[in-house]
Amino acid sequence: MNRAGLFFGGPRPIFLYMRFLIPSLIFSVTAWAGVTFHKDVEPILEQHCQECHRPGEIGPMALLTYEQARPWAAAIKTAVLKKQMPPWPADPHYGEFSNDRSLTPEQIDTLVAWVDAKAPEGNPADAPKPRTWIDGWNIGKPDAVIEMPHPFHVPAKGEVEYQYIVVPTGFTEDKWVQAIEIRPSNRSIVHHAVVFIRAPGDRWLRDAQPGVPYVPVANNAQQRFQNTQGGFNDVLCIYTPGMVPEVYQPGEAKQIKAGSDIVFQMHYTANGKAGDDHTRVGLIFAKEPPQRRIITVGALNNTFTIPAGDPDFKATATTPILNPVTVLSLFPHLHLRGKAFQYEVLYPDGRSETLLKVDNWSLNWQLSYELSKPLELAPGAKIRATAWWDNSPNNPANPDPTKDVHWGEQSWEEMFIGFFDVAVDPKITNRTFYSRVKLDTQQ
Repeated sequence: MNRAGLFFGGPRPIFLYMRFLIPSLIFSVTAWAGVTFHKDVEPILEQHCQECHRPGEIGPMALLTYEQARPWAAAIKTAVLKKQMPPWPADPHYGEFSNDRSLTPEQIDTLVAWVDAKAPEGNPADAPKPRTWIDGWNIGKPDAVIEMPHPFHVPAKGEVEYQYIVVPTGFTEDKWVQAIEIRPSNRSIVHHAVVFIRAPGDRWLRDAQPGVPYVPVANNAQQRFQNTQGGFNDVLCIYTPGMVPEVYQPGEAKQIKAGSDIVFQMHYTANGKAGDDHTRVGLIFAKEPPQRRIITVGALNNTFTIPAGDPDFKATATTPILNPVTVLSLFPHLHLRGKAFQYEVLYPDGRSETLLKVDNWSLNWQLSYELSKPLELAPGAKIRATAWWDNSPNNPANPDPTKDVHWGEQSWEEMFIGFFDVAVDPKITNRTFYSRVKLDTQQ
C-alpha cells in the first residue's frame, strides 16, 4: 500500500476528499470577500478599541468612524497580527478575566480580510448602534470630583521626583465609593498615579501644605519605601497607561471616612517636550452601606538585587491570607527591566493554582486583570507573586545593563508589587488585613 493509500484509502478517496475541500475553500474566500467596515469591522472596534481610541483618551488616533479608521488600515492589520493591539499580555492558558480585551482568531481574520480587500466601507445602514460615551468620564457623571488645585509643570528633560499633593475631601460623613476614575490631563507625561486615602489624624506627610506639590524628606531607604507605599494608608485607585476605571459590584465599595484627605502620588516622566498636567479623580457613591469592603493589598519585595547583565533574574513575594477574602482583580507592577509576572494561590493542603501569567511585560501597558469568577479564599491560603527581570543588553528597554539594580521609585530602578483587590467583611481594613480579625460569623 502506498503512502496515499495508507491515509486516504487510495487515489479514489483522495479525489473525493478534493471534491469536498475545493468547494469549502471557495466558500471561505467568497465569505471574506464581502467583509466591509460597517458590517464587520465597526462592531469589533466598538467593543475592543474605541474605549481608548477616541478623543480625549490614550489612543493616539480616533477609530469612531470609517473616515478615521481607513488611513490606519495597514497599521491595524500589523498590530492585530502581532497581537500588540488591543493590549492584553496575559497568557491565555491561565485564568479567565471579565475585562479580557484580546481578539478571537475570527475577529483577527475579519480585520485582516478587510484590509486585504482594500478596506471597503460598505453600506452605512449595516453599522451597529454607536456606543454612548460620556464626554470626560467613563464612569458617568461623578457625585464628587477631587482634583489637584493647580497644574504641575514638567520640564522637557531631567528627573522629576515623585510629587505628593494633599487635597482635603471636606467630607463630613463617611462615604462608600462604588466607582472611581483617575483622569490625568496630560497622559504623555504621567508615568503613573496612585491616589491614597489619608485617614483623619494620620501624620504621614504632615508637613505638606494642602494643594501644594510636596517631595517628602527620606533619610533612608525605609522611609522612602514607606512614602511610596502611602504611609500604609489605603489605596483609592491607581492610574497606569491602559487602565480602565474601577467599578465595583452592587454591595461592594471602598470607604473614605469623614475628614479624610486624598493624596495624589504623581510619577511624572520628562519626554522631551515640556508640559503641564492637572489630574483629577471622579467618584460615584454607593446608595447604601455595602455588605463587603474593597481594599487594595499586595505581595511585594523591596530587598532584591538584580545582577548586571542577568537575562532572567527571579524573585518572589508571598502574602498570607488570615481572614476570609474574595480576590477580585490582579495588578502586577514592575519597571523597565521587567520580563514576566505570575500570581499563584498556595493552598494549605499543598496545592497551588496559577491565577495569572504575564509573559511579555511592558511598562507601557500595566493592566488590571479582573477575575471572571472571583476567588474565595479561606484563612491559611497564601498569594505568591513571582517576577522575572531581563537586565541584559538583549532587553531593548534596559537603561543600563552594566549596573546592578535595586528597588527604587524611578523607571530606571525597579519595583516588585503584586497588587490585588479583595472583598472582605467591612470590619476588616487595610491596616487589619494582615492580622486575624474576629468577625460576627466566626464562633
